[in-house]
Amino acid sequence: MPADSAVALGAFLAGQGGSVTMLGVFFATWIPNVTSAIGTYWLARTAGRAFAESRAGRRLLHPRALRAMEQAYQRHHTWGIFVSRFLPGFRAVVPPFAGVVGIGAVRALAPVVVASGLWYGFLVWLAHRVGQNWYAVRHALRHLSWGLGAAALAAAALLGWAALRWRRRHLRREA
Repeated sequence: MPADSAVALGAFLAGQGGSVTMLGVFFATWIPNVTSAIGTYWLARTAGRAFAESRAGRRLLHPRALRAMEQAYQRHHTWGIFVSRFLPGFRAVVPPFAGVVGIGAVRALAPVVVASGLWYGFLVWLAHRVGQNWYAVRHALRHLSWGLGAAALAAAALLGWAALRWRRRHLRREA
């Protein structure tokens, strides 16, 4: 299960009045996230460059790709690290790649810690609020789903009509 989904579920359940608090969900998420980011950074910082230059490492990460990463880190500095922590798919690879290319610990990890705190803080807060107001949210979603269903049906009809029209024109041109 993706971590964000588990976090949102935990915060939602906390909002429903469970035995878990919103702060408990936040710290149970943020601390392991930051700890694993620091761990992968240090592992990559100490052994990553040697591995990247080995035969297996060059197969996984071409030297040109490694140089491109170094240039990107130099060009975008801590802001690039900070912003990339909000992007799924990039979030997990930012700290180890920062370690491989030799970015200093403070420059690499400070934006990771802050961005992770902001991301998980927002996610926990939002899911907690949804949990607290679940009946109102469910009522709004029921009406929204009818509206979205009608819009999807109208869009499908419009696309079908456009496809038929295009096909007729195409058949006329061939004839």
